[in-house]
Amino acid sequence: MNKKKSVKKRSALGRGLGALLDDSVLDQKPKLVSDSVRQPLINEIPLKYIKSNPFQPRTDFNEEALSELADSIVTQGIIQPITVRRVNDEEYQLISGERRLIASKKANLKSIPAYIREANDQQMLEMALIENIQRENLNAIEIATSYQKLLTECNLKQEELGDRVGKKRATVTNYLRLLKLPPVIQEAIREDKVSMGHARALINIENIDVQLMIFQKILKDDLSVRKTEDLVRKVSKAGIGQKDKKPTVKELSTELKNLQTVLSSHFGTKVEIHQKSEEKGDIKIPFLSVDDLNRILEILEIQL
Repeated sequence: MNKKKSVKKRSALGRGLGALLDDSVLDQKPKLVSDSVRQPLINEIPLKYIKSNPFQPRTDFNEEALSELADSIVTQGIIQPITVRRVNDEEYQLISGERRLIASKKANLKSIPAYIREANDQQMLEMALIENIQRENLNAIEIATSYQKLLTECNLKQEELGDRVGKKRATVTNYLRLLKLPPVIQEAIREDKVSMGHARALINIENIDVQLMIFQKILKDDLSVRKTEDLVRKVSKAGIGQKDKKPTVKELSTELKNLQTVLSSHFGTKVEIHQKSEEKGDIKIPFLSVDDLNRILEILEIQL
């Protein structure tokens, strides 16, 4: 076990995150300093006792980057402790530091330094999402999905969300609007085939077919963001991108709109609910490829 030490409280997780954590010292085993010390404690916890964060919004990690981090840990050790909450004396749940935890296992460590904090399930989810947004090199769709989860699953308003992640409300809104784009464009953003600037220009086109037409032209002609914006202005001025008028359909209830948002966030794609009558309707879950379909089937826990 390491020598006794106390550390200064850090605020690296971003504005608003400290409010989610109860910094009071738990009656924890093992103890490194007396209960009278009110600073966060660093404990050496066996890796076998630590479970992954069940609310971790990101499950895919770059293997090469993890291997490099593991090599660094072997050479220099863990520079920044992870943060956990205690379930019992031999079980802890990770709050933050998923990459450090995985890399430590790759480095064959037996234990890892950790802060032990108090947090309920909603705080766990909120902290995982906020840390994910602020610390990982996320693409725009991953950020937008995390924002949407914070709104729907943590019952936050956009103003509160902006305070939590240190962003203006307009910035949050611009990211959330990306989730209205067709799945194929969202996937292109994930794969860095088009930029956030391209996507923001395409959002101004209401007609999906025209959106897709311009999207294909972006890929084919390697259009810059500025040229894309010019093209969108020309199309909009000509009235080509206006949404087609369709026969009046039954508007979704507030409950079904909320459900549609939650399902879109859950499946990572734009889920559509069509209500045909008071009691009938259908749900559309689009997929972009066989791999994407398999991803959705895994979420549904369906094996073929």
